[in-house]
Amino acid sequence: MKTIDSFVADRIAGISTSGIRRIFDLAATMKDPIDFSMGQPDFPVPDATKAAAHAAIDADQNGYTVTYGLVELRDKIKASLAREFDWDPTVFATCGVSGGLNLAMIAICNPGDEVLIPDPYFVSYPMHVELAGGRAVPVDTSPGFEMTADLVEAALTPKTKAILLNSPSNPTGVIYSEENVKAICDLARKNDLLIISDEIYNLLSFDAKPASPVTFAPERTILLRGFGKSYGMTGWRMGFAAGPEAIISQMAKVQQYTFVCAPHPFQRACIAALDEDMSQVIANYRNKRDMSLKIMSERFECARPGGGFFLYCKPPSKFKSGMEFVEAAIKKNVLVVPGQAFSKHNTHFRISYAVPDAKLIEGCKILHELAG
Repeated sequence: MKTIDSFVADRIAGISTSGIRRIFDLAATMKDPIDFSMGQPDFPVPDATKAAAHAAIDADQNGYTVTYGLVELRDKIKASLAREFDWDPTVFATCGVSGGLNLAMIAICNPGDEVLIPDPYFVSYPMHVELAGGRAVPVDTSPGFEMTADLVEAALTPKTKAILLNSPSNPTGVIYSEENVKAICDLARKNDLLIISDEIYNLLSFDAKPASPVTFAPERTILLRGFGKSYGMTGWRMGFAAGPEAIISQMAKVQQYTFVCAPHPFQRACIAALDEDMSQVIANYRNKRDMSLKIMSERFECARPGGGFFLYCKPPSKFKSGMEFVEAAIKKNVLVVPGQAFSKHNTHFRISYAVPDAKLIEGCKILHELAG
């Protein structure tokens, strides 16, 4: 007789639990830790956006919408993209950017198709590709942590189908240069590749507006953006996909049989969110970036983040690996995430500076002292 675990599919059994979630679970067992582990905004959803969600719920707007999402939301997104890029793509509402990535990979990947992803990468990138039947090919971007055209070209094979970009990046916060994004787009056009651009942190950019492949190759770019990080609503699971109708329609078809639609009342709230002025939040996070980078860079080799809310740091040589430093930090009641959760290399660790300023300074000083 089969054991019950033998019924688990091979493709699932081979997937390990997210390194971020393991640290998050550990935090629940610790007494008042300084928690630098989660990419969770520490600011509330803006009042007008919350009010729009309440109003939708109170008005019984709680049922399904069409798979593509509310026309009012889509029209507002399209108007925003027209102003930004002079672009008229097909748009639909997704259940967060992670939902959009899942749909994109299912829609484009045949068995064995290769998708190039930057290493370090957001933890779910390889899984989205591989669960869809494709093969994720990590491209080592160290030490600068920018996916360059030269690196992409060196990784190309006859099976390469798409390039996944993430700028500003999680976990590094690095923003790709405009020159480099254009070069990647030229390379994608030359080799007939699709570009998937995860721009979840585009609004949370501190020094310059991030370049997007939409500017240079709109005809072959799938743009994925979200509301969770920018408006403090990560638990509402709201995002959108935009791009050529031939691909977007297939992603929406998959959504019919999976997510069905994005949450109705939160679609209503996102219509209001697009009118919010988030400049003060961005300024606050720029200050957090500057504070944490100033302290940490005295003892650690850190990539300078241009956006998001992460620092990706390499501990001093007395620590044999990023994980060894993480274990030492946990003993000091500070939770950070090992770099191996995001990379084939065990050399770095990530901190999230999306915490109150006093906790941020306290935790960074503890890490600073731990480094010696």
